[in-house]
Amino acid sequence: MKLKLDNKSSRKACKLQTKHGKKKSHVNESKSQPTKQNDVELDLEQEAPTLDEDPVQQHLDSSPPSDCNEDNVNAGDDHHNLENDEDQENGNDNPIPDQVEEESDSSEDEVAPRNTVGDVPLEWYRDEKHIGYDISGKKILKKEREDRLQSFLASADDSKSWRKVYDEYNDEVIELSKEEVRQLRRLLKGKAPHADFDPHAPYVDWFKWDDAKHPLSNAPEPKRRFIRSKWEAKKVVRLVRAIRNGHIKFDKPKEEQQFYDLWGDESSTTEKTSHLSYIPAPKPKLPGHDESYNPSLEYIPTQEEINSYQLMYEEDRPKFIPRRFTSMRSVPAYDNALKDAFERCLDLYLCPRVRKKRINIDPESLKPKLPNRKDLRPYPTTCYLEFRGHKDAVMSISTEANGQWIASGSLDGTVRIWEVETGRCLKVWELGEPVKYVAWNPKPDLPILAAAAGVDVLLLNTGLGDGEVQAKIKEVLHVDKLPATENSDKTPAATWLQDDKTGGIRLRHFKSVSAVEWHRKGDYLSTVLPADILFNFKEVRVYNLLKQKLLKKLKTGLREVSSIAVHPAGDNVIVGSREGKLCWFDMDLSSEPYKILRCHPKDITNVAFHRSRPLFASCSDDGTAYVFHGMVYSDLTQNPLITPLEILRGHKNVNGRGVMDCKFHPMQPWLFTAGADSVIKLYCH
Repeated sequence: MKLKLDNKSSRKACKLQTKHGKKKSHVNESKSQPTKQNDVELDLEQEAPTLDEDPVQQHLDSSPPSDCNEDNVNAGDDHHNLENDEDQENGNDNPIPDQVEEESDSSEDEVAPRNTVGDVPLEWYRDEKHIGYDISGKKILKKEREDRLQSFLASADDSKSWRKVYDEYNDEVIELSKEEVRQLRRLLKGKAPHADFDPHAPYVDWFKWDDAKHPLSNAPEPKRRFIRSKWEAKKVVRLVRAIRNGHIKFDKPKEEQQFYDLWGDESSTTEKTSHLSYIPAPKPKLPGHDESYNPSLEYIPTQEEINSYQLMYEEDRPKFIPRRFTSMRSVPAYDNALKDAFERCLDLYLCPRVRKKRINIDPESLKPKLPNRKDLRPYPTTCYLEFRGHKDAVMSISTEANGQWIASGSLDGTVRIWEVETGRCLKVWELGEPVKYVAWNPKPDLPILAAAAGVDVLLLNTGLGDGEVQAKIKEVLHVDKLPATENSDKTPAATWLQDDKTGGIRLRHFKSVSAVEWHRKGDYLSTVLPADILFNFKEVRVYNLLKQKLLKKLKTGLREVSSIAVHPAGDNVIVGSREGKLCWFDMDLSSEPYKILRCHPKDITNVAFHRSRPLFASCSDDGTAYVFHGMVYSDLTQNPLITPLEILRGHKNVNGRGVMDCKFHPMQPWLFTAGADSVIKLYCH
């Protein structure tokens, strides 16, 4: 059986049901129910009405129509009811009788939430298909979300969309009731949530002060009220200690309030000229104890000192020589009194006076901030081993690629090979001429030594390695007779000769050789002959050997360049000079020196970089070797960090010469130094 009710009758039924105190029931709002704009169909086939009861009344008692639910009340009725609620809140105690509703005794508020995951971040379920688990442990699947267009159309059709809130925890939309909306409106107005709460209720004093015969407490006074407080004593001791240590200061000078001229100019000429109107003259120097008629004996110079004054320049010579007299009467007249007075007048008349403002700067703030030397270890500090055997000054040393052996050349005409760890001399070659330079081949599998002696460069077989290595060395050091060249007018740069005495090769030049260097791959050898070459003592030129072009000129600003070393990365160069200065060049930065270190008082004989560690060193004729920390960063925006580490002493000066050469160990942070005292020293960390 179906019954049709129009909107007016359904509303009357809702009012009747509310008036009689009937409990509201929820009606499922599904799309399967037939709905119309003006009529509502109610299916009453489940229970047939009896003849004695009214069908309409029976339907109203069993289940209210859908129009009676709060979800289907239009916006006009909602605003009308909310206005009545506001009138009731504002003091109108006579509400409409139809709108009086009894509080529901439903236990829906006490029901546990559907989702039982607890206080867990919902971000954990963002990529899952469910939002949690119910009370039985089953997954609660996520509902399909409406897109923005559908939600906008639904909100336009539904007049109660402004009362709906999305519950992310349970994945459902909750509609606020009238009571909740009423409470929110009261909170926005700054009122209490409930209308029956009176914040200004009269205070009820539950204690009667009148007619009190006895005090509230008859307890005796405690002893602590008659003795000194120990906590106050501790606080006084703490304050006294703070005053003694200077943490609490009294009688601070009050800072005077300064007033500034807002419209004035600090750089105005009137303020400057006011100070230049008059500058007092500097006062003459007052006489000291040396100008007394009877000075102490310590101020009276001897005859030798007086004679030495005659050898000084006139401006450096003292103007007054003190003497002793027995009395004031015997003091003669001052010969230069008129001259000094005249010069004083000239100074006052001709010399301009200028005010100079002194700047108070802490000298420590001007020093560069360098890291602690303990953080830069290891680096060579102490002499560990000495190599003795040469009879004259050792001019050059060179280390093997693996660091097990070291070669040295001396002015006594010998070349020696030493074992690094023990200091044992392995082999000696007598060349007959002073050896100026030695260089070890950088290839580990080809231990060949090059030595420059006079006009010859000798390639020597060191005898190291197994039979296969020796066979390879003999093949390299074998020279056949070269055919005669067609252009006989041109003299060759060097002549290759087989040296039977040493078992190596002798390269004979037309001038004396001063230096020998190997290519880093060990395939090429270069020599320096100080003849027919335009040499510039103040510049360092960088060439591209492949293109044979000049790349860059490094302007040192030094009087004479004595040595040079290139960083293993190839972008930085250090240059030593005869005046004791060391220049660091960053070729990516500028052609000018990045840093100039004035470390040695005498000539710098050699400089060297470590192959794998941020260390470099310099040696000088003053008998010392300086070790520096030079960190080069891969970041081009950060400049190299240079820190002085250690000064190594130990060599003796012979005929004005000190340390002749220095080389780093290829693997360890060790430094070898060769001196004019014919001693080679090894410094370790």
